[in-house]
Amino acid sequence: MRVTIAAIGRLKRGPERALIDDYLDRFTKSGRQLGLGPASVVDMDARKGGMAAEAELLLAKIPDGAVVVALDERGKLLTSPQFAETLGGWRDAGRRDCVCLIGGADGLDPALRDRADLVISFGKMVWPHMLARVMLAEQLYRAASILAGSPYHRE
Repeated sequence: MRVTIAAIGRLKRGPERALIDDYLDRFTKSGRQLGLGPASVVDMDARKGGMAAEAELLLAKIPDGAVVVALDERGKLLTSPQFAETLGGWRDAGRRDCVCLIGGADGLDPALRDRADLVISFGKMVWPHMLARVMLAEQLYRAASILAGSPYHRE
């Protein structure tokens, strides 16, 4: 199952980009034997027209039949094992693509959020978009590690 992080806003080179690249590379390598990956990031420039215009950009990045995960502060709080189980379940159901959406400064358009198969939150605090990408990339790698039975995740 291919995984794409589709995000509004460009992330320049720097420590955050290095972390994202590292975690997604780890996910791709460890997930290969599990039927997960490759993983990639698609950055898009913010658009005039607000959330609706940004939603159009994000929708264009969702392949037919893809599972859609929206990151939103109103989303569901999951443990890492729950996220891994959910990802593994989609893979086992034969889903070929998973697209994780991160909106712009104002978040995701409500219609796009409603279209998602899963809406998740990384807590009640608001996180900068660049850090949300890092945390998502790490959780993807952690999910692959959990599914592989690796000691990376300890409860």
